[in-house]
Amino acid sequence: MQDRPGELARVTEALAANAVNIKAITSEIGNTPPFYRVVTNDVNTTRKALETSGLAYDENEILAAELIDRPGELAKVARRLTRGNVNVTSIYILGSTNGKTQIAMTVDNLPRAKQLLKL
Repeated sequence: MQDRPGELARVTEALAANAVNIKAITSEIGNTPPFYRVVTNDVNTTRKALETSGLAYDENEILAAELIDRPGELAKVARRLTRGNVNVTSIYILGSTNGKTQIAMTVDNLPRAKQLLKL
């Protein structure tokens, strides 16, 4: 992707045309090269949509967790991962309902993170 008008439309239209629902999205325009981080409801269809549209992408497996929606819960997760020497490379808040907050993150050691968080 490039740092110019229309790039967000190009990516989101490719996903929409294939009925892919975006759960979270961030942009890293200041990086070289610029990129979007996108969490969707369907990895396989997302992959197909991006390939068909000629959009380059990298995939990362995410770690999903549900936290009690109150101050300090994310800090507890972060500290547990820190103690286990797991680095969080990206994090998303996917939403909150019924007193719970859903998060997704990418980490440098997924098996270890799952073990530490008992997922």
